Amino acid sequence: MSIDVLTSLVQTAGETTARAAAATEPAGLLPARQQMALSLGWHIIIACFGVALPAMIFVMHLRGIRRDDPVALGLAQRWAKVSAVLFAIGAVSGTVLSFEMGVLWPGLMGPFGDVLGLPFAFEGLAFFLEAIFLGIYLYGWGRMPAKQHVMMVLPMALTGIVGAYCVIAVNSWMNDPTGFRIVGGEVTDVQPWSVLFNAHAFVQFAHMWLGAYMIAGFTVAGVYAVGMLRGRRDAHHRLGFMVPFVFASVAALTQPFAGHVLGLGLDERQPAKLAAFELAETQESPSPLRLGGVLVDGEVKGNIDIPGLGSLIAMNSLTDPVPSLDQIPADEQPPVNTTHLAFQTMVGIGTLLAAGVAGFWVLRRRGIDLLEKRWFLRSVALAGPLSVIALEAGWVATEVGRQPWIVQGVLRTTDAVGDYSSGLWWLLGASSVVYTAMTIGAVVVLRSMARRWRAGETDLPSPYAPERDADDREEVPAR
Repeated sequence: MSIDVLTSLVQTAGETTARAAAATEPAGLLPARQQMALSLGWHIIIACFGVALPAMIFVMHLRGIRRDDPVALGLAQRWAKVSAVLFAIGAVSGTVLSFEMGVLWPGLMGPFGDVLGLPFAFEGLAFFLEAIFLGIYLYGWGRMPAKQHVMMVLPMALTGIVGAYCVIAVNSWMNDPTGFRIVGGEVTDVQPWSVLFNAHAFVQFAHMWLGAYMIAGFTVAGVYAVGMLRGRRDAHHRLGFMVPFVFASVAALTQPFAGHVLGLGLDERQPAKLAAFELAETQESPSPLRLGGVLVDGEVKGNIDIPGLGSLIAMNSLTDPVPSLDQIPADEQPPVNTTHLAFQTMVGIGTLLAAGVAGFWVLRRRGIDLLEKRWFLRSVALAGPLSVIALEAGWVATEVGRQPWIVQGVLRTTDAVGDYSSGLWWLLGASSVVYTAMTIGAVVVLRSMARRWRAGETDLPSPYAPERDADDREEVPAR
């Protein structure tokens, strides 16, 4: 979800700073954008773990039960505790966002409250249900039968998916609004279900869902890759690496197809965004695929063109031209360079990660174990941060590319922001302190947990959870 949002990340580069200073824009527009960029850019990463980590916990826990595997059970229990920490700080940032939506953007939430109310209501309900089942799962170790206990993870996973879908549906609606009419300046004939199930919500959600699995999978696998680099090459680390890496591999290999499907028809829905993605200053038939480059005084510089490939990828055609910027009024064009570079950053990193996991599985099938190669483990350790950069860049491309509209073709961003003074900068400063403190706190807590686990501290024995054997210090299931 991003109300205009990650726009601000690029405005700091100077591309839209001049606009913010213009007398025609509200004084609070730039700090409001910065505030939402900070909040959503931070929250979206935490939300990825809430969406993807329960499925990984379920697979690991189920393996532990079916194979009587104490290592798998121990990993499932530890991941659940990590998930609880991330859920707690995500609850804080999510609560902040719920206030910011109404306070910073009354021009959106006022007129369109009836339109967006149903998705946000379902998202809130899903959040509370996820919290309930997370609590049951954490408390249930040693207190519930094994088969019943592991099933408590499924509602966690389902509610995480439902909540994420509802938020993505709102963003999809902002890119292609439907389910209402405007009569005499008033929003009427609202059809909330049309908003929730708008034409592109499922595809956009699939794109985000796969991105969440890439972030969670590569990040968790990277933790165990670092452990193996430090000499911890036991079954705990190899299994802890392999399960999330499988999830990340499937997501990385599937993501390019989801992204391509999402882009189909963009020339009709948001031609300005597509023109910025492709950095098409003039119409060409067929259009080239433009790698790199920036637009300077109406001229593209520093680019590498691959003839004809732009039409094939963007338009599914050998000859159809990509929409060009010279066909779009200047006041309806997004910040072109930011949109283009963010889009190519997302695609470039995604392609690199997909190629990397494909190479791993091809070589593994041929009997080559890259887990013995230090360069590969270092690469996996970097894959988590790279996937975060790709996700943030994708949201920048999506939101900045929609400008100057907060609701495409219906409501401009300048008309949605509240009538506030530049005093919002103080709020942004305070928020920056809070988010920095939460980040440091989360890192300190998680590192402390990891140190205690390495030192051998475990929970009390339970009917099927792992316990420490006094002789060999290996985890074995309690009988």
